[in-house]
Amino acid sequence: MTERIEARPVARYYDRLTLRLAVVMLIIVAASYVVNAADRQVFFVVLPGISEELSFSLASGGLLSTIFTLGIGVCGFPIGFVLDRYSRKGVMLLGITIYSVFTILTAVALGFFDMALYRGITGIGEAMQQAALFAAVGAYFYQRRALALGTCNFAYGLGAFFGPLFGGILFEATGAWETPFYVYGIIGLVFVAIIYFVVPRAFTEQIDPGAPGSAAAEVDARMPERLFNRNIIIGIITAAIVGLSMYGYLSLYPTFLQGQLGFNPTDAGFALSMFGIGALVGIPAGYLGDRFDQRWIIIAALVGAIGTAYLLFHVGQTLFQQSLLSFLMGAFASGFLFVNVYSLMQRSVRTTLIGRASGTFITSLFVPSALAGYLFGSLVTRFDWGGAAIIQLMLVPLIGIAAMLFLDNSRISKVAIG
Repeated sequence: MTERIEARPVARYYDRLTLRLAVVMLIIVAASYVVNAADRQVFFVVLPGISEELSFSLASGGLLSTIFTLGIGVCGFPIGFVLDRYSRKGVMLLGITIYSVFTILTAVALGFFDMALYRGITGIGEAMQQAALFAAVGAYFYQRRALALGTCNFAYGLGAFFGPLFGGILFEATGAWETPFYVYGIIGLVFVAIIYFVVPRAFTEQIDPGAPGSAAAEVDARMPERLFNRNIIIGIITAAIVGLSMYGYLSLYPTFLQGQLGFNPTDAGFALSMFGIGALVGIPAGYLGDRFDQRWIIIAALVGAIGTAYLLFHVGQTLFQQSLLSFLMGAFASGFLFVNVYSLMQRSVRTTLIGRASGTFITSLFVPSALAGYLFGSLVTRFDWGGAAIIQLMLVPLIGIAAMLFLDNSRISKVAIG
């Protein structure tokens, strides 16, 4: 059912939709991203059950929980080139199909290696959808790019909340860790049909930043001609730091709650799901990023994430405390950092390079994330939970803070046109 991925004619521009219709299309494609997020997050909460049944060690389980990010990261950069040449809608549909099918296959895995393969390919599909979605939305709503991407991250937050919450409930109710994977995979395939028949290419394929001589076109002409300019390099470093820290926390957080603090799967799923509620601040975070210096917004969010990580693994003991801290981690890491670093990298290149900038961000964030769970599990084995948190979640982010101090604000597009 997927749309053929045909080349986008360089000189062809689509008439813009009415604002109301464009918002409806944004809601539909963002809703599909809810399933993407649910698929990512549910593995963390059912990992203890998987590890018990298949006899995985803490480090092996941590690696499996984040191996999908390797598929996302490896696929991210080449997908950027594909998006600058081919139909974003087609790439989006193919991506959703891939991760939905391999989410279902995860439920029938027999051991470490086939499960790792299925999760890795799932990540490839998720990368294709995410890059196509964010490139399409960023290009269509170029005048309010951070706010538009924040809306997509709001959808991610919903999936990150309901994914582990319902996953934990389904796991505990059926006694089978496989159930959530079947459910989420089928829902993803339903969205393939909805987007195919409902969302027009006039929404997904916009590439025109403005007529020649317009303010938008003039700003675009002043941007660096190369993809890998100074600000992109800084964005790459910061994205890598965010991925290594954020997925270190996500990978084994439910295991920490159940093994160290004695939470049951439902309570652990609820605490993790509060990360998704925190991610909902992506909309106000994007709003602020459109109006203020993103460098200081990103630095402040990194500082907030460092402080929250300390409280998570050294202070919080009750379900209320852990849920509140998980909410804050979601707000800082996903709501503010993901949205603003992503939009910053899109704003650091010309409009014709937005797809490649999106792919570069995805690769930079998710390749380090693939090792985050394994690294965190290894550090826990050697230094316990508190020591591992200090190293990976508190010291490593200082590198991102240092990098952001060298950002060149004169080479960031901030044009806002109605």
